[in-house]
Amino acid sequence: MSAWPSHLPARQVRIARPTDRLDEVVAFYERGIGLPRIGEFHDHAGYSGVMIGFPDASVHLEFTHHDHGSPGEAPSEDNLLVLYVPDRAAIGRCVERLGAMGYHAVPPAKVRCSARRPAPGWAVTRRRASTASLSAPSP
Repeated sequence: MSAWPSHLPARQVRIARPTDRLDEVVAFYERGIGLPRIGEFHDHAGYSGVMIGFPDASVHLEFTHHDHGSPGEAPSEDNLLVLYVPDRAAIGRCVERLGAMGYHAVPPAKVRCSARRPAPGWAVTRRRASTASLSAPSP
């Protein structure tokens, strides 16, 4: 599919997730994965958040934290964000950055790949397939 269906001409997609570890989650995606911060906000109705983007910013992640706490961890280890990266060297560099940040490899629940899990409910995986991928659950 190269365009949105005519009945739903969306121009942007934002995937928003609450977290009690905003700084850690942002560092994971920004420094570990290498995605750019495209925006942030503070004290908006008690919420603060950071938007992490993809190249054209038409798709981005928003991580939020409420002053009074949030729902906490992701509901299961199967909540994944998968990035298909055909360049194995880029995957290797990402894995090295994550290792240097203290994210250790752990076996994923249902996917045949290696994973790095910074905290319960989070992971970055490298699939053993013709096209390498990174995946990370939405915290």
